[in-house]
Amino acid sequence: MNEPPKIIVLGIGNILLSDEGVGPKVAWRLKAEYKFPPNVEIYDGGTTGLGLLPYIAEADYLVIVDAINGPGEPGSVYRYTIDDFELNIPKKMSIHDVGLVECLALAELDGSTPEKTIILGVKPKSLVEGMELTDTVAAKLDELVAMTVKEIGEMGFGGIAMSL
Repeated sequence: MNEPPKIIVLGIGNILLSDEGVGPKVAWRLKAEYKFPPNVEIYDGGTTGLGLLPYIAEADYLVIVDAINGPGEPGSVYRYTIDDFELNIPKKMSIHDVGLVECLALAELDGSTPEKTIILGVKPKSLVEGMELTDTVAAKLDELVAMTVKEIGEMGFGGIAMSL
């Protein structure tokens, strides 16, 4: 019997910088409101940088939720695939500067890139100190949670049910 592929959802970002914390807050909502089958794992990836590599390497399918400084107004919601990014490792001044794209590039170098990677996010309105999301980004939480659940479902794996 074949084991189902491992789906990992990573909510990444800094919860101490307002809208930058949207990724972890989506992960918290998913864990609190949904029951997933054992092959689906939800993590608050925080700001761990290189610490994301084991999660990336372990995943057959990866969904990342983050604040994204994309085009459009604050509150714009985005969906990207790994093909939308140029994976390279630019010169850094410190290992603390390692971000998501660099982690994905490192995973590609050692052949541990997931079969499918989806990046979901929202453009932040504020990155000032504080643990509360702005109203603009908080209004997008339900949409990001729904998009994440939809991505998991579209990967062909059922068993997702609302928690009671």
